[in-house]
Amino acid sequence: MLTRLFRAHGLLVASHPWEVIVGTVTLTICMMSMNMFTGNDQICGWNFDCPKTEEQILSSDIIILTITRCIAIVYIYFQFQNLKQLGSKYILGIAGLFTIFSSFVFSTVVIHFLDKELTGLNEALPFFLLLIDLSKACALAKFALSSSSQDEVRDNIARGMAILGPTFTLDALVECLVIGVGTMSGVRQLEIMCCFGCMSVLANYFVFMTFFPACVSLVLELSRESQEGHPIWQLSHFSRVMEEEDNKPNPVTQRVKIIMSLGLVMVHAHSRWIAEPLAINTTVGIPQVGMELDPLSPRRIEPEKPLWHFYLTRIITMDIEQVICLALALLLAVKYIFFEQVEMESTLSLKNPITMSTPTLSLRRPSATCCRQETPTPKSLSFAPANVMTTPTPGHKEERDEVIRPVTAVAADNQLKSFFVMGEEEKEVHSETTQPSLPQQPRGLNDCVAILNNPELGPRFLSDDEVMLLVNFKHIPAYKLEAVMERPERGVAIRRQMISAKLPSSSALSSLPYTDYDYSKVIGTCCENVIGYMPIPVGVAGPLNLDGKEFQVPMATTEGCLVASTNRGCRAIALGGGVSSRILADSMTRGPIVRLPSACQAAEVKNWLESTDGFQTIKEAFDSTSRFARLQKLLVGLAGRNLYIRFHSKTGDAMGMNMISKGAEQALSRLQQHFPELQVVAVSGNYCTDKKPAAINWIEGRGKSAVCEAIIPAKVVREVLKTTTAALVELNIHKNLVGSAMAGSIGGFNAHAANLVAAIYIACGQDPAQSVSSSNCITLMEPSGSTGEDLYISCTMPSIELGTVGGGTNLPPQQACLQMLGVQGASQDCPGENARQLARVVCATVLAGELSLMAALAAGHLVKSHMAHNRSKVNLQDSPGTCTTKAS
Repeated sequence: MLTRLFRAHGLLVASHPWEVIVGTVTLTICMMSMNMFTGNDQICGWNFDCPKTEEQILSSDIIILTITRCIAIVYIYFQFQNLKQLGSKYILGIAGLFTIFSSFVFSTVVIHFLDKELTGLNEALPFFLLLIDLSKACALAKFALSSSSQDEVRDNIARGMAILGPTFTLDALVECLVIGVGTMSGVRQLEIMCCFGCMSVLANYFVFMTFFPACVSLVLELSRESQEGHPIWQLSHFSRVMEEEDNKPNPVTQRVKIIMSLGLVMVHAHSRWIAEPLAINTTVGIPQVGMELDPLSPRRIEPEKPLWHFYLTRIITMDIEQVICLALALLLAVKYIFFEQVEMESTLSLKNPITMSTPTLSLRRPSATCCRQETPTPKSLSFAPANVMTTPTPGHKEERDEVIRPVTAVAADNQLKSFFVMGEEEKEVHSETTQPSLPQQPRGLNDCVAILNNPELGPRFLSDDEVMLLVNFKHIPAYKLEAVMERPERGVAIRRQMISAKLPSSSALSSLPYTDYDYSKVIGTCCENVIGYMPIPVGVAGPLNLDGKEFQVPMATTEGCLVASTNRGCRAIALGGGVSSRILADSMTRGPIVRLPSACQAAEVKNWLESTDGFQTIKEAFDSTSRFARLQKLLVGLAGRNLYIRFHSKTGDAMGMNMISKGAEQALSRLQQHFPELQVVAVSGNYCTDKKPAAINWIEGRGKSAVCEAIIPAKVVREVLKTTTAALVELNIHKNLVGSAMAGSIGGFNAHAANLVAAIYIACGQDPAQSVSSSNCITLMEPSGSTGEDLYISCTMPSIELGTVGGGTNLPPQQACLQMLGVQGASQDCPGENARQLARVVCATVLAGELSLMAALAAGHLVKSHMAHNRSKVNLQDSPGTCTTKAS
């Protein structure tokens, strides 16, 4: 509950930064103006004489206060020194912003409660600086700076507020209650100091919850520059910090704090409201602080100078203790700005990588090298902290700042690959002075196992050769390389090295890319034992005028002329007024096989399943497994004592094989309750039928059943398709109908429906193997119109198996193609509508492809176009000469 509340608060503040900032500043100024700028306020030294006795000003008090101020200054210096090691000027700037505004708010509160007496600030500010803690503020800033784009900033701030808000609130409450105990001590100076402490904690909390997250959001929103495709403030090495921040606080510590808070609340309640009046009178409340600072009554005097002149004079006039504090502050500031960088460089170069942020990893191919390498390094090193390189960034110079930025690595194929490392922006950091390199030779097996199992080290401190050693000795399963390695891409690179050594040619995989791919979307979903990805050209055909809408259809193919031919068909359809479509059925199928002791018992089960009561019983069990799966009908086949049950069910926007399998398994369990002697042989008995030619899919349908039709005017047939309606009709009869029947085809009464289905399936993340059944299609052509010269064409496809969620549709490139068609993901308005729309597009594209190919065949253009456009000369090599032939 608290987490959701703080998340909502963080999102509200980050989404409306201007409103929050203006409101906070206005409130602060109003609090200050209510006391500082009223005409009849008493201001000691200006319009009132506030005498003090000599006993009130002790030399020991001055010494203690001076020491306190110096300690506070040194404390703030060390906090900023620690922040600088994180490597971002944005962290420093944001922390400084937090400190300055918190001081301003605290000063305002002190002035308000001390009745305009600014001398109280001299005593109050050191306590504020000692109690300020930048860790929580910087942690929230890290959440924002870890965003990869401007859009993620608000969400990450809300996420950080949800994680840090409850802990910070509890800490502030405990601190106030603990420090507040001092206000009941009866010692005036201690009571005043404790009042300052409570004000400091409350001021910090107020700024952290309102002004600070709004400023972070606004600053990063205004910093719209980008570098190498990423925001200039992005800190990729904070991913590890985010993981640590995601862990919930120690519940034992939280419970102890809550119990402590309850106890302190009871102490305060007893002391302030239940105790004797004497105790109450000895307690100095916050409103009394200002009055009791001076036991003597002030005497009114006439002001000799304007109020602003009076304050300016007091600021300029400095005592010896103030001079000491100012000198210390200036000395530390000069050291921090001008001399800290040299110390920081040596510290970073000698520091153990364990204490750094997530180390940078350079994934190498066997022959890859890093760019601008100072000294050669062995090929086996996968983790290369010693090869930290920097490149100057034109137009964006920020000297003396440590930043996280991309560095290009030159691979063997001279292609530039980027990865993030830590380095100084304007100067090269030599590899031998930054971090110690790994040994050139692999360490022993026991040492490698110890490093792997060490939570502070892990696989990033192992070279590729050492990782392969662990794989060979079964300490790392080969199929888990992506999960074990710090980055999935490195696991893929190591597997490539292991496989390359076993191939006839060690360079066989050199042209198969593997870098710059988000393997997190692949692992556990799409593929195993990954060694790279296969780039396939993606073309676009269109616009396809379908049901009054225009679609640009993505097609991934390596067959020349396919996209161009489909594009011509789309043009002909558009000139004819477009194509119309309907979905005839929507039901995925799964056909398990069960066995009974005898054929007679199998027949009894068949009759029971086909009865109304039996179907309702099975449907109830089936539908309970999913909010989308709804059993529509059962088709039962019997072969001896084996029973084949074909479940038909809607599956929403998913293709639905896993969904319907889960429902079928639950239904079979219910069936076994009614027939205990029934034995489940397999959840799939090829009665579905999936990824195989089958007449049952052609007759009964599977997935989406769609039909499309269009009328092509005679003029378009002649001028665009370069043929006649009569020629097309005759060719369709003899080729698609009679020819397919002669071949014994099942559902193959078309010219090349599989071409279009497979191209769209690959582009849109569908299962290419399901193009076997999905390309079932019958293409019909008839003469139309008053003269019979127009062409009527239709395509009927009863088994289009596809979906817009799950499987390959989770991959970003495939999602982009689905977004081209406006069907990516699940439909928010009508579940299943996106998948049905995609089926209509597939059917209409098949119609366009059929129309164009049949026209090319009728006109005799097919062979000519393929010879001109579909014969690759890239792979043709000069054939060597022989004894009898001359070399070409």
